[in-house]
Amino acid sequence: MVRKRTISVKGSVINIIDYQDSDYISLTDMVKSFGDENIITNWLRNRNTIEFIGIWEQINNPDFNTLEFEGFKKQAGLNRFWISPKKWIETTRAIGMISKAGRYGGGTYAHKDIAFEFGSWLSPEFKLYLIREFQRLKEDENNRLKLEWNLQRTLAKINYRIHTDAIRENLIPPEVSGKQMNLTYASEADLLNVALFGLTAADWRSANPDAEGNVRDHATIEQLVVLSNLESINAVMIHQALNQGNRLRQLNAIAITQMKFLLGYNALKKLR
Repeated sequence: MVRKRTISVKGSVINIIDYQDSDYISLTDMVKSFGDENIITNWLRNRNTIEFIGIWEQINNPDFNTLEFEGFKKQAGLNRFWISPKKWIETTRAIGMISKAGRYGGGTYAHKDIAFEFGSWLSPEFKLYLIREFQRLKEDENNRLKLEWNLQRTLAKINYRIHTDAIRENLIPPEVSGKQMNLTYASEADLLNVALFGLTAADWRSANPDAEGNVRDHATIEQLVVLSNLESINAVMIHQALNQGNRLRQLNAIAITQMKFLLGYNALKKLR
């Protein structure tokens, strides 16, 4: 599902969508306050426009059809030259613009670089307001992501403490050496490693002799979220006096279920 947001620029509501991990702004919405539906195609007829979007494609799109682009560039500016966004996209295999069908949210969208250039063509004032509102949107999104990430880090610290407290209170007998205590902690850490990653810390080091850090240092965001959850759940199981074998089976099932969910969760994808 495509994530859609809106900004308001001089009274016009403009849709922004995610496409290929970038922000694409609706050119169709941008021209509504200017009253001419042919503005986009008139803009594309301009030689400077064709050169700009063609160079953008050459920089960002390895599949771009440069031969067709050169043909359009030669014709651009002539009275008989006319091209629609859809024809440009289909003929040159362009990715900087997309044409969406649909009554709601349909129309022509362009990568923010191209949309800002189009804004200049419409009106310097409109472009400045567009950039300001777009930047405000991105700042709001970044602040929300930072809040989510800081919350997750806090929860991870809390769950880690809950986990180690449960081990100390239930699995470590009194008057043991520091070495014996560390072995118990390591055993429970490896229980979580096996449940989530399918291998122990030692197994990972053997398989990755040249890698720095440990298996958890190389985990994805999704894995770190699940690991934090497993620590809390394992602490509850330890208090319930479940043996390690039973805990491993249940934790592994939980890890599989949560990973399947998180891999499709858009908010976490953004945290990458």
